[in-house]
Amino acid sequence: MQAPPPEVLFEDELRFLEAWDPGRRPRGFRMTAGAVVTFVMGSGGEALKLPKGVAGKKKDAPQSIVITPKFVGSRALVERSVVTLAGERGLLLVGEPGTAKSMLSEMLAAAISGTSSLTVQGTAGTTEDQLRYGWNYALLLAKGPHPEAIVPSPVLTAMRRGSLARIEEVTRCLPEVQDALVSILSDRRLAVPELSGSDPHVENAEEGFNVIATANLRDRGVSEMSAALKRRFNFETVPPIADARDEIALVKARASRMLERAEAKLEVDDAVLEAIVTVFRDLRLGRTEEGYAVEKPGTVMSTAEAVSVASSIGLSAAFLPSDRDLLGLLPGYLTGVVTKDDPKDHGRLLAYWDGAVKKRAESKLRIWQTLYELRGLLER
Repeated sequence: MQAPPPEVLFEDELRFLEAWDPGRRPRGFRMTAGAVVTFVMGSGGEALKLPKGVAGKKKDAPQSIVITPKFVGSRALVERSVVTLAGERGLLLVGEPGTAKSMLSEMLAAAISGTSSLTVQGTAGTTEDQLRYGWNYALLLAKGPHPEAIVPSPVLTAMRRGSLARIEEVTRCLPEVQDALVSILSDRRLAVPELSGSDPHVENAEEGFNVIATANLRDRGVSEMSAALKRRFNFETVPPIADARDEIALVKARASRMLERAEAKLEVDDAVLEAIVTVFRDLRLGRTEEGYAVEKPGTVMSTAEAVSVASSIGLSAAFLPSDRDLLGLLPGYLTGVVTKDDPKDHGRLLAYWDGAVKKRAESKLRIWQTLYELRGLLER
C-alpha cells in the first residue's frame, strides 16, 4: 500500500489511546477529547503507559508507547477543532495550500471515528449525488424505488454509522452542490423524496456524525460559500509552520519516510535540507531571516513542495548515485516548483539569487557560496 490511511499507519497508537484515558468521551468518539489531541500532537517523547487497572484487561493494546507528533502547529487550534467536532457544527479548515489541512482532517477522523475513508473530493465536477445518494439502476429497474437500491454517499454512510465525513476542497464544488450540505448540517437528517409514500423516507444521523471540510485560500476557480452554509461551520485557519527549525525537522522526517518506502536511506546532508527550507521560507514570506525583502512568486511555496524537493534529491542520490554535489540538483527542482503557475516567476527566482543568495555568499557561508555559483543552472 503506497499511502496507508492513518488508522492503518498508526493502528497501535489508536488502540493504545482508546484504552489509555478512561475519562468521559463525547458522544460518538472512540476515545476522549484529550486522547484525540494527544494522538495528533504527540506525547512529547514521553512513553505513555496504560493505567494498572486497564493494562490487564486490554492485552491486545500496547502496554506502553510513545505517541508520535503528526501535526506541526498550534495545540490550541487542534483543541478547538476537537471541541467543534464534539458538538453539532461542522469544522472547516482553511489556509494556504500545503499547510497540512487534509492531513489534520485525516488524523482527526481516524482518532474520533476509526476511519478517514468517508471522503468526498470537491471538484467542479462533483455532483449533488456524491454528497447525498445515488441509485443502483439494476435494482431500481427490478424493484422500483426501494431502500436497497440507494447507493449511499460517504456523507450518508457517515450519518448511518455516526462517523465523521470529510469533504476536501469544498469551495471547488458548485454552489448548488455545496448547498446540499445545508439541511444535512442543520437538520441532521436527509430526506429521500423518491421513497416517500404516505410517510416520507428520512435518513437520520446517528450520534457522532459530523463533517470536516477543507478549503484553500488561494485556490483558483473557487465557488463562494453561501452565508447559510458558512453558518453551519466553525472556521479554523491553519497557518504555515512558524518556526524554521520545526519546518526543517518536518521536511527531514517526511522525506526520510518517503525514502524508507523506496527501501533507501535519505542521504541528503542536514545543511542541504536547511538550505531548501530556507529558500522556500524566504520566497513564501517575501523576506529573508536577515530582513531583506524579496519578491514573492505567484506560486505557493508550501512545506509540502519543500518535502517533494527534498525527497526528489534523496531519490536521485539513492537511485542515480554519482560524485556530483547534491546541492547542484536544487536549482533544477526549484525552478520546476517556482515557475509552475507563471513563467514570469522565473525572473523573480533569479532576482532572489542575485539578492539574498549573493548576500549570504558574500558573508562567506559555504553552502550559499556554492548555491550562488550554481546560478547559471537557473538560466538553462
